[in-house]
Amino acid sequence: MDDVLVVLVAVFFLGMGVLGLARPRTLIAPFGITLGSGEARTEVRAVYGGFGVAMAALLAYAAATHGGSRTGIVLTVAAALAGMAFGRLVSRAADKPAAFYPIWFYFWVELVGAAVLVAALL
Repeated sequence: MDDVLVVLVAVFFLGMGVLGLARPRTLIAPFGITLGSGEARTEVRAVYGGFGVAMAALLAYAAATHGGSRTGIVLTVAAALAGMAFGRLVSRAADKPAAFYPIWFYFWVELVGAAVLVAALL
């Protein structure tokens, strides 16, 4: 069951990563961000695309092995997700986003993803 939880989060990251690489405008559109330059699209491909694919690969490795690196990988990705959720809380104080989607929807996705990964380690 623990490996299934890790794989579920890996699938989320893989989906985000592939979409970020292939269609950066589509990925970022719900946030009201326009990508008018190649540099802007490159940034989304790097931060959302490449990062997402890398996290998915690490989590897949962690699910497939039970060596010493598994705990570190899973905990690190959980911390990254918790950090993203924390950034949204800071934004709540600074910018006060009103609508549930996309900000709070992804806050919960990130928070639940972090919790699922921590649960997989217990």
